[in-house]
Amino acid sequence: MTEFILDLIAWGGYFGIFLLMALENIVPPVPSEVIMGLGGMAVARGDMSVVPLIAWGTAGSVVGNYFWYYIGRNIGYERFRPFIERNGRWLTMGWSDVETIHRFFMKRGGWVIFVFRFMPTFRTVISLPAGMTRMPIWQFVIWTAAGSAIWNTVLTYAGILLGSHFSQLDRYVGPVAVATFVVIFIGYGWRVMTWKPKG
Repeated sequence: MTEFILDLIAWGGYFGIFLLMALENIVPPVPSEVIMGLGGMAVARGDMSVVPLIAWGTAGSVVGNYFWYYIGRNIGYERFRPFIERNGRWLTMGWSDVETIHRFFMKRGGWVIFVFRFMPTFRTVISLPAGMTRMPIWQFVIWTAAGSAIWNTVLTYAGILLGSHFSQLDRYVGPVAVATFVVIFIGYGWRVMTWKPKG
């Protein structure tokens, strides 16, 4: 994974960062931690500059998240009901849960989008309900860009601190990413087995 990212960054420069960050949000788990971390290392070597790196990375994050926002907006809220009723167990939610989430999102959707930008996996998933609840596009873009910019800045400076030792980033981020997905998978399996529809 690291070699692929390095090759794409070397080939595309800032545009390569943009493509990788968009891809990270469309088809996880291309890890933003590694992408922006390696970008930060490129800054430390003098191959890139901080501001363009963060700007292109954030633009990629916004575009990638907009992909799921667009899908959610076209599916709509009510059209999602038959799918929920057929697959409630595997989704571990019923229609009443969707209605609760919908009401919550309508009231506090902006800061939810912002906060979820700092969470693995969920920072992409949250774009779907944003579209389904018809959050204004400008609001979605602003909150997504704000959260993504902060997260990308943190990752970039982490990469700068590591300098050119990209293997250190892969050594620690790789196991953490794997452990995170294992925990999510186990938690999901437990929820599927114990889930019961309300009413």
